[in-house]
Amino acid sequence: MAAVGGPARQSRGVSMSVSMSLVQGGAAGAPQGAILAAAAPYFQPPAVPQDVQPDRPIGYGAFGVVWAVTDPRDGRRVALKKLPNVFQSLVSSKRVFRELKMLCFFKHENVLSALDILQPPHLDFFQEIYVITELLQSDLHKIIVSPQHLSADHIKVFLYQILRGLKYLHSARILHRDIKPGNLLVNSNCVLKICDFGLARVEEPDQSKHMTQEVVTQYYRAPEILMGARHYSAAVDVWSVGCIFGELLGRRILFQAQSPVQQLELITELLGTPSLEDMRHACEGARSHMLRRAPKPRSLTALYTLSTHATHEAVHLLCQMLVFDPDKRISVIDALAHPYVDEGRLRYHSCMCKCCYTTSAGMRQYTGEFEPSATQAFDDLWERKLTSVQQVKEEMHKFIAEQLQTGRVPLCINPQSAAFKSFASSTVAHPSELPPSPHQWE
Repeated sequence: MAAVGGPARQSRGVSMSVSMSLVQGGAAGAPQGAILAAAAPYFQPPAVPQDVQPDRPIGYGAFGVVWAVTDPRDGRRVALKKLPNVFQSLVSSKRVFRELKMLCFFKHENVLSALDILQPPHLDFFQEIYVITELLQSDLHKIIVSPQHLSADHIKVFLYQILRGLKYLHSARILHRDIKPGNLLVNSNCVLKICDFGLARVEEPDQSKHMTQEVVTQYYRAPEILMGARHYSAAVDVWSVGCIFGELLGRRILFQAQSPVQQLELITELLGTPSLEDMRHACEGARSHMLRRAPKPRSLTALYTLSTHATHEAVHLLCQMLVFDPDKRISVIDALAHPYVDEGRLRYHSCMCKCCYTTSAGMRQYTGEFEPSATQAFDDLWERKLTSVQQVKEEMHKFIAEQLQTGRVPLCINPQSAAFKSFASSTVAHPSELPPSPHQWE
């Protein structure tokens, strides 16, 4: 990882960069290790280098597996995400369709988006989705647990990019609902992108409608979800960012518990016992549990002991993110206006972003809007119109066909690949990666 704004410098403990095979689209002489192929007979790919490494898995999300592969059309290294078992139920098929639409909707430097979708088979054999995205070398979890030094500048520029990407998502009315270090991809130049939208959904304005509690990996789960709130807002993502901010400062998980109940105990040890007003979103069982416990005082000064980077400005912003009551928690827009973020903004736009540029005279030409919002809200009205798995299947097949009409040669899976069996058998995340069920109050 490079010093912010400096030349790229790889760390063996952090880098996930790999070389991959090119594909001949099933033509004679094609390397057997390559999973991706250009759909024959449209394309004759370039010559194949002899010193490349085979395709290989690089990560597991909540509902899919990701491999590092090569686009045979141009030799570009990309990530291939497989979404398996799409049509097992109406809920799962709608969720996958939502994620797919989101990946095609996103247009932001700090949010991962779809570069391409693999050509689907005939509707009768359509069971899985394969999406191509940009390949980044690492993620924030690997960086945090590595022995590599993290300067105050690194922390500020990472936090700025997280907030910048999250502002875009929230402006599109999208809640990510699984913000954690492993879902924040980072390349060797410290550019960060939010990824994995398997649990994302559009914000629900009607507070009488229940939302699932089976979201957010436990260590980053907001207290209102831990306490059984039936409805929640974009504030759950801000809490997660606060946990990550503390983790960047201390190089350890801020609230690392064995169960959701213990998770809540660790939170109250820092924030103190919440008032009844602060618990108004909690379910009755959770409120009763808290009232039975001996009151705990606030101990926010403990945040200064995280590291030498935990300055007054840093702790001030962190305390505004880690607020028990979601209605009092700082918004992403207000967090971006905090003085602590100023240096991260300056460094990002001085040499890292694509929205600003340096003129031939050496002057930096800055964009008119440093943190752009989405041009429109993400539309989820289509979900209500789909009432059967077959309907979703037909609409998704049609949607992918429309996305493929870009003038580029379509891609497909190469079943002759030596790695195909391993890739084809990949399903979902390891159980430890899935959010635990939060029914402890019932």
